[in-house]
Amino acid sequence: MRWLGERQSGNVEDRRGMSGGGKVAIGGLGGVVILVISLLLGKNPMDYVNTGNTYADSTASSEQVSASPEEEKEMQFVGVVLAKTEDVWTEIFEEDGKTYINPKLDVFRESINSSCGFASAASGPFYCPQDSKVYIDLSFYDELSQRFGVTGDFAMAYVIAHEVGHHVQHLLGITDKIDSQRGNLSKTEMNKLSVKLELQADFLAGVWANHMKNRKTKRGEAILEEGDIEEALNAANAIGDDRLQKESQGYVVPDAFTHGTSRQRMYWFKKGFDTGNIREGDTFSSPE
Repeated sequence: MRWLGERQSGNVEDRRGMSGGGKVAIGGLGGVVILVISLLLGKNPMDYVNTGNTYADSTASSEQVSASPEEEKEMQFVGVVLAKTEDVWTEIFEEDGKTYINPKLDVFRESINSSCGFASAASGPFYCPQDSKVYIDLSFYDELSQRFGVTGDFAMAYVIAHEVGHHVQHLLGITDKIDSQRGNLSKTEMNKLSVKLELQADFLAGVWANHMKNRKTKRGEAILEEGDIEEALNAANAIGDDRLQKESQGYVVPDAFTHGTSRQRMYWFKKGFDTGNIREGDTFSSPE
């Protein structure tokens, strides 16, 4: 992905100098969004989860940010990718007579207090619908590379685009519609809906990638490079539930899925990329 010198979003909030203590509060779908990545990464969610429906008490302090040149480059990259999602989704919404409201993206270290609860870096990147923010600890990209062997800048772009996909779902009322089913469905059925919500976010990431393929840099070069889509598909494949469960425990438990299988994640991202049409992403009705 050619991104150096491109516009960076003004909606990135650098909160790497904030620190505190606490546990994640699981209250509604926002809490689920925080928790699911931890399950994918083979973490024990109970190490940092408060299963009550109120936010955990925490204390936070501000400290000076010290970052390597590599991390600062990652910060710039995150800003460019977020800007590209803003451009694409603003156009898509306008074509449908709607107004796209840009999300904020908070970059943090180790832990952060969001409107969905207090999260540690172990929860991975997440979107909180209560405050319309994407949260990411840049160390996740190291884990993506070192643990899963996923490399390439567009793999990182896919992660951001997936979380922004959750913001799109929130703006379209999809998230609230799914969350309204809580209490009416069994835990197993609710979990299936959450998986379909995640797969739709993969689809929306693919739609974004489709709209990027014909865009040019300020220098007139194509932004997407050969191999970029393969990088995203490799990431989707690496963090499929079946693959992660097999790796961590040696067997697969479909009822414990949080994001879908590797095949499903790759399928929906690719469908989004192939069609570029937001209306083709009904994961809730599809047998896929």
